[in-house]
Amino acid sequence: MILTNDKYEVILIGGSAGSIRVLKNILKSLTFVPKIPIIVGLHRLQTDTSAGLRTVIQFSTDLPVIEPVQGQKIENSKVYIAPANRHLIVEYDKTLSLSESPLVHYSRPSIDTLFLSAAEVFQDKIIGILLTGANKDGAYGIKMIAENGGKTIVQHPDDCFINTMTKAAIEMTEIDHILTAQEIASFLNNFFDENK
Repeated sequence: MILTNDKYEVILIGGSAGSIRVLKNILKSLTFVPKIPIIVGLHRLQTDTSAGLRTVIQFSTDLPVIEPVQGQKIENSKVYIAPANRHLIVEYDKTLSLSESPLVHYSRPSIDTLFLSAAEVFQDKIIGILLTGANKDGAYGIKMIAENGGKTIVQHPDDCFINTMTKAAIEMTEIDHILTAQEIASFLNNFFDENK
């Protein structure tokens, strides 16, 4: 089957326990400059108010890594990371908003909140990626991405630091690709290689 990549407008990545290392490795392994934005929701300590995570991720990529402010416009070839203790929401005008609404699956930022809002806006133009994690946050969100026609990728449970999150997603939804962390990077490289 020949995959086409020209329709996709955003890559979403969600994860929890163990996912920072995986995200860093994926970004470091990319051999192309994405022409679309990457929006990331990782579970963080609510007291983590510094730019520490953004700085750690920035060491892994030449793409600008941004903790967005309220109303920030989504731009291509940038990585947006949900701030601590704020839900990150994609709005219909393709800006990002922040919310202090209640925790979802004991988490704020919530992966489900990010994925669900993005699925409403980008519909079938999403590549959604769910990484290692300790609760079920993200499973329903990636289900909605799938139901809207987006492409879904889940880290293989055997490759996860904690696989509760990925197992929940696989049980809830028929996932397009179940891959190790290294395979996720290779998939993206092959999928977006303009020379193929």
